[in-house]
Amino acid sequence: MTARDRKRADDTMARLRRANPRADHSVHMADLSTLAEMKRIGAELAREPQIDVLINNAGALFNKRQETADGLEMTFALNHMAYFVITNLLLPQLKPGARIVTVASNAHRGAKLDFDDLQSRRGYAGFGVYSKSKLANILFNRELARRTPQGVTANALHPGFVATRFGDQSGGLMRAVFRVAKPIGAISPEEGARTIIHLAASSAVDGVTGEYFYESAITTPTVEARNDADARRLWEVSEKISGLS
Repeated sequence: MTARDRKRADDTMARLRRANPRADHSVHMADLSTLAEMKRIGAELAREPQIDVLINNAGALFNKRQETADGLEMTFALNHMAYFVITNLLLPQLKPGARIVTVASNAHRGAKLDFDDLQSRRGYAGFGVYSKSKLANILFNRELARRTPQGVTANALHPGFVATRFGDQSGGLMRAVFRVAKPIGAISPEEGARTIIHLAASSAVDGVTGEYFYESAITTPTVEARNDADARRLWEVSEKISGLS
């Protein structure tokens, strides 16, 4: 797994070792908002002899616009580019039967990408930019499914509104909204993980690729999320930004 907080990483590793002391768990520390760190971690993980399942799950929501060292808007960098860069660097290690699982969200509904302003310089609203990043996740998965080696599958999912630390550090009104909403309507992390586990391990999805899931079933994302021209264009823009092809 990857992590950016050493204490939380160590606590999670301790829990994993208690659950299965024989498993060879490992953690890679990184700030996945910068291209250099994305590429470093991708290179480290690519040294593994085989990858059976890649789960893209890093993400955040920011109340105020921030730019990374690469000049990218933080949400776009972390929520989209990290998925794109690391997945592409690991593709050579994914053999037939391997699965890529991309955590998106139904927050994509109502969003539309502006290819003339992917970095949200012309006005910024935290949740709106987050919604666009989740749309980007689904479009990325759609194009990825077209490009993966034969026998490798790629699917995206909405985990539900989950009571994790997500949004707790977003600041401003959004932080207050999350604090009020989670006790009322959020599901547990265990429930939120069910569709991820289903896509990672279930024989029911053998050979299924390019789909969007909710509650372990295929569901239909928005028209914007099914736009093949936008999926291809986003991929090409991401290649230019990352320097990968």
